[in-house]
Amino acid sequence: MTTFTANPIPILVGKPNHLAVGSWLLVICVMVLLMVIIGGVTRLTHSGLSMVVWEPITSWLPPLTTDEWQEIFLIYKETPEFKKINYGMGLDDFKSIFWLEYFHRLWGRIIGITFLLPFFYFLLRGWISRSLASKLIFIFILGMAQGVLGWFMVKSGLSDRPDVSQYRLTAHLAVAIILYAYLFWIALGQLHDQKMEKSIISHNFRRLAVANFLWLFFTMLAGGLVAGLDAGFTYNTFPLMDGKLIPDGLFENSPVYINFFENIITVQFAHRLMAIVAVILVASLWWQARKEIATIPDLWPFHVFITIVILQFVLGVATLLLVVPIHLAAAHQLGAFLSLTACLWALDRLVYRRKIDK
Repeated sequence: MTTFTANPIPILVGKPNHLAVGSWLLVICVMVLLMVIIGGVTRLTHSGLSMVVWEPITSWLPPLTTDEWQEIFLIYKETPEFKKINYGMGLDDFKSIFWLEYFHRLWGRIIGITFLLPFFYFLLRGWISRSLASKLIFIFILGMAQGVLGWFMVKSGLSDRPDVSQYRLTAHLAVAIILYAYLFWIALGQLHDQKMEKSIISHNFRRLAVANFLWLFFTMLAGGLVAGLDAGFTYNTFPLMDGKLIPDGLFENSPVYINFFENIITVQFAHRLMAIVAVILVASLWWQARKEIATIPDLWPFHVFITIVILQFVLGVATLLLVVPIHLAAAHQLGAFLSLTACLWALDRLVYRRKIDK
């Protein structure tokens, strides 16, 4: 069996400029994570359709006077959400949903500034290589595209159906996951110290690790569909759905594949099943890591990974049983991204590990 300690290839990392760049990227990761949580709470409190105008360059300030508040409230009154759902809402109630969406958009702009200013500083200091610069430029472009996609999602809820499209919501989540994962992976690469070296691992171990990441990614997307369809507010029992392990009506829509995107029963069932498989996959990875990894510090990411995923599973079940309380649902979304973080940390340890003194 090929072990984790075989054929080390030394690498030069851990220079001060790498640590500075890596620390900056970790700050951006935390900011992106907060952005996701704010977005989730905005969705859970039905605040996302309160701002019906998108002015990404000019509208930095919120309404400051009573007249400005009345003007923006009048615009909201023309939306289907107000006419069909919130028709009894007063100005004070409107302010409570407006502030969340406003801060969600403002935080995105703050992330952009926090990204750009240090980027140019590090670039001028020569601390960012051409290869890294191209990756970071791609991340910035992806971040801008995410803003456009967010507005595209909001627009879907300004139509006759006052609710955002589950497809656009899930696409918005997918870009957030990719953006966060890529940022964190690059940050990890910058933060390796001189005690790390590159290592060759077994192909089976590598395939299992990649499978964990991909499965986790698609399980998170399934969660996006659950959120988009409000599927968590039905069948609030576990492990049974409507008294059955496999509920009726899974494939009642035609064509069959559409059930996985538009049938509340199928979407919730798929997310449940994928979560169970995710726990099994992570447990398999953890077991394999214990056999192939020789140093205790390099095992820590795998211990953390399986612990977070188990807690996330329990949290998901609790969120379902308690009919999606906002604090638990937000924590469940955070848990998904923490699971992703731990997965990437574990993947990193399959590539770089601590040197073993001979």
